[in-house]
Amino acid sequence: MINAKWIKANDNSTPLFKKGFSLKGEIKSAVLSVTARGVYEAYVNGEKVGEEYMAPGWTDYEKRLQVKETDVTDMISKENTLCVQLTKGWYLGRISGAGANSFVAVNPVVYDREVGIIASLKIEYVNGETEEIVTDGDWDVTESPVRFCDIYDGIEYDANAEETVLGKAVLCDNQDKSMLIAHEGVFTIRQETVMAAKIIKTPKGETVIDFGQNLTGVPEISLSAKKGDKASLSFAEILDKDGNFYNGNYRSALCKYDYTCKDGEQSWHPTLTFYGFRYIRVDEFPGELTLSNIRAIVLHSNIEKTGEIETSSPLLNRLIKNIFWGQKCNYLDIPTDCPQRDERLGWTGDAQIFVRAASFNYNVNNFFKKWLKDVASEQRESGEVPPVIPVAHDGECGAAWGDVITIAPWQMYLTYGDKETLKELFPAMKKWVDFITNDTADEYLWTGRWQYGDWVELNAPYGESKGLTRDDIVASAYYAYSTLLVCKAGAVLGEDTAKYEELYKNIVKKYKETYRDEFYTQTEHVVTLYFGLTDEPEKVASSLVKKIEEDGGKLQTGFVGTPYLLHVLSDNGYEDEAYKLLLRTEYPSWLYSVTKGATTMWEHWDGIMPDGRIWPDVMNSYNHYAYGAVADWMYSVAAGINTVEEAPGFERILFKPTPTDRLDSFGASIETRFGKASSRWW
Repeated sequence: MINAKWIKANDNSTPLFKKGFSLKGEIKSAVLSVTARGVYEAYVNGEKVGEEYMAPGWTDYEKRLQVKETDVTDMISKENTLCVQLTKGWYLGRISGAGANSFVAVNPVVYDREVGIIASLKIEYVNGETEEIVTDGDWDVTESPVRFCDIYDGIEYDANAEETVLGKAVLCDNQDKSMLIAHEGVFTIRQETVMAAKIIKTPKGETVIDFGQNLTGVPEISLSAKKGDKASLSFAEILDKDGNFYNGNYRSALCKYDYTCKDGEQSWHPTLTFYGFRYIRVDEFPGELTLSNIRAIVLHSNIEKTGEIETSSPLLNRLIKNIFWGQKCNYLDIPTDCPQRDERLGWTGDAQIFVRAASFNYNVNNFFKKWLKDVASEQRESGEVPPVIPVAHDGECGAAWGDVITIAPWQMYLTYGDKETLKELFPAMKKWVDFITNDTADEYLWTGRWQYGDWVELNAPYGESKGLTRDDIVASAYYAYSTLLVCKAGAVLGEDTAKYEELYKNIVKKYKETYRDEFYTQTEHVVTLYFGLTDEPEKVASSLVKKIEEDGGKLQTGFVGTPYLLHVLSDNGYEDEAYKLLLRTEYPSWLYSVTKGATTMWEHWDGIMPDGRIWPDVMNSYNHYAYGAVADWMYSVAAGINTVEEAPGFERILFKPTPTDRLDSFGASIETRFGKASSRWW
């Protein structure tokens, strides 16, 4: 990339750059290196380079911009054309902050940016000579078939676009290349194809296709048409209680799919954006539509499935399937909260809540290595960790969200024995704890700041996101936990953590003195027990069980309390109560959404109420993996497959299954670097 220049096109958000060249003789090798400020696809002689989608991925572009290097020797001929299609993507699309939904972007980051590409094709000839084709002002900008493209708003594509040269490329004002790095993450690729399940004619008379599965990806159409015919589609996750197409929860995301046909037989699918959907409304389509005309291409990062859970309960098995689908749908280059509405952001709280289950379900080590480097690179000078990584809006940090910087590296160590990531993130871990220490209004607690609390807790008024759990309890409990993890990580790395060991003792002492037995919600009990902040766990656990009974035998927890709820029950001798909650089918429960036909995890326990009411559109996703964190309890408690801190990465395993007569059988397995760990009981 030394000789390559950043290039752009004037007044064009979807430019197609083109460079023709001839070979000087027989070649030995040809390697293309390319990246973009935006999302790109490269083509050599009309053939797509590589199988990845949404390249170069989403990072902190000013500090870390990934370069993909591909051997294209077999694609080169005597006369050649190298093309790069560019769109704004994550770099400057609405998702980048400017123009994002107001609920998400309270303080949107409006970037002073220009989209562009930089590329280098290095050719080595058999005779030993070398040649380099680089981006510069001699590239052409031609008419692009991509008329419009945005991650939130979809794509408009004209298959009749002609290769008209519009002018020459322009050198970008910003020629900085210091942030360029080799690709570190896991590529997003085409994973599988889901065929359309049925065609529905709704009460409103609309034609809707049901794929039978909520998914992340793009639809592919095949048809015979005339030049100028159009195919237009709209997307949704659910039908309303009357059976009509409903996508109000997408908020301002337009999710366009507009394809202008060429003459004859053709097949097409988008490659520069993605959608979250189960249902597609056919707004316009030439000729007769059949199930064979359309299919869904599933997209997600190329993570290897490592976990399996199977039980004697069909409903529980469907929940497990939903958890896996929820992870696949939201692990698209970064751990997103949801894949469909005008959000799709790397919320740190969602990521840390689910990370343990995630690391058992799939091999996400490299996936998190890349993303955690972005978390560290965007940590503020004060030590504060933004709530969304990569940063798309200037939001306040919060307990359980910022703690991703301690919890996720530690989990990578436990699951994979990844000492390297732990070492690289250790300074950031300490910096986070130091930030809390300096931020609090009360020494050895974390108080005096707005917090997310137990987000979407069920004891909140209908339509509200914050419940009755006190923010200071959640914040102080996580303060203790992150400090403890710094001490644990320091011991592994041989670092001096005496300062943090003393701090941890003082936090625990102050917490016990301040809160004692005065816990009012399920979550307040849960975090106190899970983080070891009481001298009387039996008493607090008994109080939690009583609280659950007072709440009608139902969980009332949100994003913070739910992942640990079953753990603290089973850890304190209430295994049957834990299974009772897991297997409950009435609202609210994990299986309630399954009885409502869910095929992924919901953001809200009450996403659809028993009477058919739908949670307000302001924040309602039906593909939100956080509550799927219950899978880690299924692996580690129900099946009893546990890591051992002294021998991480499953070098040693603690097997401790917990059977119940509420199920006839339960089994799980995890593919580890030492082989498959399995446990099953009948």
